[in-house]
Amino acid sequence: MRSFSAYTLLFCLVAAPMLEARQPVRARHGMVVSRETHATDAGAAVLESGGNAIDAAVAVGLALAVTHPSAGNLGGGGFMLIRFADGRSTFIDFRERGTKSATRDMYLDKNGKPTQDSTEGYRASGIPGTIAGMALAREKYGKKSWKELVEPAIKLASNGFPVSYGLANTLRNNQKLSRFPESKRIFQRDGKYYEMGEVFQQPDLAATLTRIRDNGPREFYEGKTAQMLAADMKAHGGEITLEDLKNYKAIERKPLEGKYKEYGIVTAPPPSSGGLGILQMMSVLEGTGYEKSGAGSAQTLHMEAEAMRRYFADRSEYLGDPDFFKVPSKQLLNPKYIEKLRGSIDPVKATPSSEVKPGNLSVYESMETTHYSIVDSEGNAVAVTYTLNGGYGSGVTATGLGFLLNNEMDDFAVKPGEANMFGLIQGEANAIAPNKTPLSSMTPTIITKDGKVYLVVGSPGGPTIINAVLQVILNVLDFNMNVQEAVDHTRIHHQWMPDTLSIEKTASPDTIEMLKQRGYQVRVTAGIGEVAAIRVGDGFLEGAADGRVEATAKGY
Repeated sequence: MRSFSAYTLLFCLVAAPMLEARQPVRARHGMVVSRETHATDAGAAVLESGGNAIDAAVAVGLALAVTHPSAGNLGGGGFMLIRFADGRSTFIDFRERGTKSATRDMYLDKNGKPTQDSTEGYRASGIPGTIAGMALAREKYGKKSWKELVEPAIKLASNGFPVSYGLANTLRNNQKLSRFPESKRIFQRDGKYYEMGEVFQQPDLAATLTRIRDNGPREFYEGKTAQMLAADMKAHGGEITLEDLKNYKAIERKPLEGKYKEYGIVTAPPPSSGGLGILQMMSVLEGTGYEKSGAGSAQTLHMEAEAMRRYFADRSEYLGDPDFFKVPSKQLLNPKYIEKLRGSIDPVKATPSSEVKPGNLSVYESMETTHYSIVDSEGNAVAVTYTLNGGYGSGVTATGLGFLLNNEMDDFAVKPGEANMFGLIQGEANAIAPNKTPLSSMTPTIITKDGKVYLVVGSPGGPTIINAVLQVILNVLDFNMNVQEAVDHTRIHHQWMPDTLSIEKTASPDTIEMLKQRGYQVRVTAGIGEVAAIRVGDGFLEGAADGRVEATAKGY
């Protein structure tokens, strides 16, 4: 057997090529990053034909309603964050809302215990907002006609598209779909499941989209579509009425803004809990030197987890719909309060969540979702996160309409003080009320540098959204990763209660063991979040699709 000297071995180690980080997709003029190839293509085509980022966002959102039915939707809602090339910004809240008939205890049984009605079936749905939100964005800020932007989705629904491996699996395995005849017929072919590569056509959805194209977006809320939806709700004990639909309006809000080192942060305001989370956690970490230990080290992850733990404790008490509850945003971001939070972190040991309570602010008065990111040639940027809440929402497909309905009512505090489907503890601020918007974790965020868009980011994933977005931002700003490496890097999640630190299986066993030694209850998981990000570089746009899923980036 041939032997190797120490010098030969050293030469082999030095000469061996280092593995390079995965590279982003680069383009000069426009970029779209979304969960699904056909939707990404639709947005890129709009940009290439002269549309702006807002136009592309509408086209992508409607296309995802066809090609990514577990989260893309007409029957759900979400948030759109826009940062214009001239420095202005706005936020469109098209979140689902409680119906006129909604009551605080509507999902409790006679013994005061939560039922399954907030997560599955017709009663789980809030009033859908997606069409209203897309329409408001296009009308105020787009260039293209409504008909042009709906057309790609109609073609995908009418002509069909090849089913991907991932979509085939989720359609086959989703048990909620099988419980409702209309969903089982459309998405599972009554047990003759779609295989990868088969063409999936949706004629009912194509007809609905055609009505919305020809008669305008209010058709969804006042026309034949609205009448069919209200009748279906009434026939199955649902809460949404024709009056609820007619009265729904998307709301334009002022984004939250902040700073981190030399960067500006533009992010989601309440009723999102994500923007405040990003601003508070980044403020807590700033100045600690946490980044000196290196990305992914046990020390760095410890500091990040402790910032997460403290914010989610505050979230449980102080976040809700700002139209119904005064959210103490200034107090939560007060420098003295941030200093107190920072000082409460043990630099070596985990703080048990039982010892972390929502902060006393009186002294400081002064999973399934999807995200896509777009930047156009003018420098406009759009970050959209929208959802049905759980995968395939409530499981219900509106009879004859072809689209799934949300189970967003579970995002309220069904019983204040008890955990929801994501394990989140929520308080009275998020109790159910008529026309109220449930609290959300959706966190579309735009980072600026020298007054220009630098990074566009967002993610699905329930409460993990906030922490996934946080870590990708920090990976770029503090650890100098390219945007694709930042998206691909191992993530953690801590949400205060339950007192568990989730970490992706890509973490090293040594790091996991070191975190356990610090006092963490560690849970290893397959994936946390699904980030779609764009970085604006020197002369290039860099798009990063998340390798955890079948996401795509495309530019021109």
